[in-house]
Amino acid sequence: MPRDKFGPARSEISRRGLLGGAGVLLLTACAPGKGSGGSGSGSGSGSGAFPVRIEHKHGTTEIPKRPERVVTVGLTDQDTVLALGTAPVATREWFGGKDGALWPWAREKLGDREMPEVLARQELEFERIAALEPDVIIGVNSGLTKEEYDKLSGIAPTVAQPAEYADFGVPWQDMTRTIGKILDNRDKAEQFVTDIEGRFAEARARHPEFDGATGLLAASMSGKAWVYAEGPAPRFLRTLGLRMTSATERLFSDSNREAKQISKERFDLLEADVLVLGLYGAPEDSIAREEIYQQLDVAKQGRDITMQRQTTLNGAVTFSSPLSLPIALDGLVPRLAAAIDGDPSTEVRPVK
Repeated sequence: MPRDKFGPARSEISRRGLLGGAGVLLLTACAPGKGSGGSGSGSGSGSGAFPVRIEHKHGTTEIPKRPERVVTVGLTDQDTVLALGTAPVATREWFGGKDGALWPWAREKLGDREMPEVLARQELEFERIAALEPDVIIGVNSGLTKEEYDKLSGIAPTVAQPAEYADFGVPWQDMTRTIGKILDNRDKAEQFVTDIEGRFAEARARHPEFDGATGLLAASMSGKAWVYAEGPAPRFLRTLGLRMTSATERLFSDSNREAKQISKERFDLLEADVLVLGLYGAPEDSIAREEIYQQLDVAKQGRDITMQRQTTLNGAVTFSSPLSLPIALDGLVPRLAAAIDGDPSTEVRPVK
């Protein structure tokens, strides 16, 4: 959805980070008071080989020892940190307004450990981060600028987004492996990758009709329509075998895969075998209420899957993390199958 949720923009981490991207960050496990340590990874699967060096967009970061006090400043990094057994001392709000910036799948992993502090979404709170005395600052799924990175690096070793992907665009596999290296839990990270890739393979095998069908990810944000080509949520559809329509693909170029706003006059670009539409903003402003939208075949035939911002399924698809992807697969795959079965009478179960 707009870069807020499925995909990211600096003034709206929201629009960019949302679906497309897809859109934020950190966890905790222990009291942030001076001298208190966070809960390290609960698994002994790491190599114990420190220092560890991580290359990223702004250089190379050396982490001298296994970190215990972790601050996350990426959109979804907290999920992976928790998945690998560590509770961050702080996270960064993205969307959802959850305690600790933790959606249900991450809250479950936190258990009875202390809730992380939540940092502001729009601007990094450098003094507050410094007061937490982190051992490492993780911004793998982020859009950290060089200036922000330099300031954070003055506080603690900081790992920014990888150079080879667009900001906020790191694939979940790369994010999982990188954070596994940071936390000295590579074996567990690799197991997550293997297990979830296996789930995608099983879904494709059960639904060969996905292969070559067209599927679009779009968002309604305050009455505006956005379509996405890159980011966690669009990548989710591609991994299942769905492809963009050629008409929508022409909106993008190899060098510019940023989310695109489309006018009401071009709502025809939303036509596909299935449309996944995230709804953000006031209900009365939803593009799904527009008559021109309701006249689209994809809407008339019930092949659109609409997800309100706060629904668990929307959050799971948007986060596309090791913890949320199983929930996203369980919730979205049956709906995608119902939408593209060729029978307009098949009801697509509403997302609640």
